[in-house]
Amino acid sequence: MFAEDLKRTEKMTVDDVFEQSAQKMREQGMSEIAISQFRHAYHVWASEKESAWIREDAVEPLHGVRSFHDVYKTIDHDKAVHAFAKTAFLKLNGGLGTSMGLQCAKSLLPVRRHKARQMRFLDIILGQVLTARTRLNVPLPVTFMNSFRTSDDTMKALRHQRKFKQTDIPLEIIQHQEPKIDAATGAPASWPTNPDLEWCPPGHGDLFSTLWESGLLDTLLEHGFEYLFISNSDNLGARPSRTLAQYFEDTGAPFMVEVANRTYADRKGGHIVRDTATGRLILREMSQVHPDDKDAAQDIAKHPYFNTNNIWVRIDVLRDMLAEHDGVLPLPVIINNKTVDPTDPQSPAVVQLETAMGAAIGLFEGAICVQVDRMRFLPVKTTNDLFIMRSDRFHLTDSYEMEDGNYIFPNVDLDPRYYKNIEDFNERFPYNVPSLAAANSVSIKGDWTFGRDVIMFADARLEDRNEPSYVPNGEYVGPMGIEPGDWV
Repeated sequence: MFAEDLKRTEKMTVDDVFEQSAQKMREQGMSEIAISQFRHAYHVWASEKESAWIREDAVEPLHGVRSFHDVYKTIDHDKAVHAFAKTAFLKLNGGLGTSMGLQCAKSLLPVRRHKARQMRFLDIILGQVLTARTRLNVPLPVTFMNSFRTSDDTMKALRHQRKFKQTDIPLEIIQHQEPKIDAATGAPASWPTNPDLEWCPPGHGDLFSTLWESGLLDTLLEHGFEYLFISNSDNLGARPSRTLAQYFEDTGAPFMVEVANRTYADRKGGHIVRDTATGRLILREMSQVHPDDKDAAQDIAKHPYFNTNNIWVRIDVLRDMLAEHDGVLPLPVIINNKTVDPTDPQSPAVVQLETAMGAAIGLFEGAICVQVDRMRFLPVKTTNDLFIMRSDRFHLTDSYEMEDGNYIFPNVDLDPRYYKNIEDFNERFPYNVPSLAAANSVSIKGDWTFGRDVIMFADARLEDRNEPSYVPNGEYVGPMGIEPGDWV
């Protein structure tokens, strides 16, 4: 390990080795705030503190979180508009969607049609904002935290939105980037074949130092905004909510995280627990769970809530805390071991250091959670998720809500050889994805292309025929594959 190498050689200190990364960041135009943030993460990694683990015996499970339904009954909804009018909206939009083969912002990926028009994530987000502005007569400014890779495409798309106008509040802030670290030496990784791969995002915990450096918090306060609602751009369920805005105001809490009930499929996600030493709520990602604690951490009865990454924060309290820490919050560090080229397992081993936005809950005295339904957590991370989102399980309403009957979705397993890449996916569903209204699960193995109006039901399965195959128009696909034409 790097730290052990340092102890043996005693020729260079951690600071000496880190300075190579700092210099590389300066040459890339990174600010001293970005460098300070990376220095904090680097020192946590280099010292290999046990604090990187959040052990099961050091936390208490979270139970009895107040639900949105209970909150809804107690809110004066006319009064709630006043809290909503003091709320600003921020979307994390730094992802390229590389897991689906995209080379542009994931938010520019078409999700589904609405009144004959292809709607991208960005179109639906702006539709939600414009609907709230029009129906409730609130300003609701929206800001996108873009990366260097997503800024140009996103801003170009925003400029083409004729109905969307915003002048006083910036439309974007730009997140930082940091060097990948050579796992053997601790120096910044070098990959001349593709120098872009030498860099990585610092995780969405970077939001806070980016907010500080951009001056957005001061701008919002100057224009009378008190609350900031933050969510991921690929979560179309995270609509601005006047009910939650009013509840957040009523509680007086500085920080609130929306959580949802875990299912078996969510067992590996981040969840909120209570630190027994401090009594504060903290976020525990699975990468922070010690191997000996994995069974307990994945027990959905013991730990019933997962983090949706929908966050509410009081702007003045956040600004003051950032000022206290010179713009860099002391968030727990997530250590990811990867290869410098993620598509080449033989490329050099690197470490990527990240922080999680939701982990800031542990820094705020009096932070709370609120339990929401699945309708507020509809992420699209893979083409498996997109398959459901484009199906008849959803209806996109005129108020841009992704509506479903119960938000309990079939498990989808598409053969990654033919469906992982978005271009391959679109080629195999030239008309639309099949109907999933009657499907419990879907498993597609092999290279299948689908005709019009295909219907999947029960535990639908298609097996690999070792050659390109076709599901004709109007066929039913069930547990036995394409159902025979003769029914007995």
